[in-house]
Order: sequence, then C-alpha cells, then structure tokens
Amino acid sequence: MKIIIINGPNLNLLGKREPEIYGSKSFEDYFGELKTVFPAIELEYFQSNHEGEIIDKIHEIGFSYDGIILNAGGLTHTSVALADALGGVKTPAVEVHISNIHAREEFRKHSYLTPKCKGLICGLGLKGYELAVSYLVG
Repeated sequence: MKIIIINGPNLNLLGKREPEIYGSKSFEDYFGELKTVFPAIELEYFQSNHEGEIIDKIHEIGFSYDGIILNAGGLTHTSVALADALGGVKTPAVEVHISNIHAREEFRKHSYLTPKCKGLICGLGLKGYELAVSYLVG
C-alpha cells in the first residue's frame, strides 16, 4: 500500500513557526516516527510552498497511489485549482490540519478541499496524520 502525505505552504517551518499553535517538532522528525508506526505501508512525504507543484504531484500520483493525506495550509481556503486537482484523480484524499481551523480566524473556516476529500481531521496536532493513515489503511 502506498500513501503520500502532501504538505503545503509554510509547513516546512513546523517546529519553528508559531510553536504555540503548531508544536515544536519538525515534520521530518515526526515523519520518521510515523513510518515506524506503519512499517508495512509505503509512506512518502512531499512539501511545497508552490500551488502548481502540489497540483502536479496530485496529478502524478492520483491514479496509482492508495491514499493522499493533504494539509494544504493556507491554500485550503483559497485554491479552487487544488480542489479541482483532487476531484480529477481517483486516489482518495483525507484533509488534515494541525490546528483547529474552526476555532481560528473566520477565513480559515472555509475549505475548498473538504468536498473533494473522504474526510477532515483538524485540531489534533500531528496525531491527525496518523489517524488519516489509519483511516486509509482501513
């Protein structure tokens, strides 16, 4: 089974950026831990600060992988193109957010991606990624 985690803009700063919201652990450190929790799953990780690169990655893997876990960061609230990319592929996606987007600024409460995803996990910190993998594994 192949699952990819795709993180969007500014998530390369995890562990440094606003640790009171996003925690103090880098995603690379967390990803290593996550791989030990799911040794039988082929987990991949991709991060980009560029919308087009994320769309290209979804197109690249969207017909051959078993699952996409997507934290699109701020693009969640602005990108119709990213939603269209998810809608155009067969691989199921789960939307993940580290913080509770519904308890933050008003603009963060709307997601263009949620209607194109199997589910949404938010507000559970990095643990949300593990829960998304568990869901996709079934």
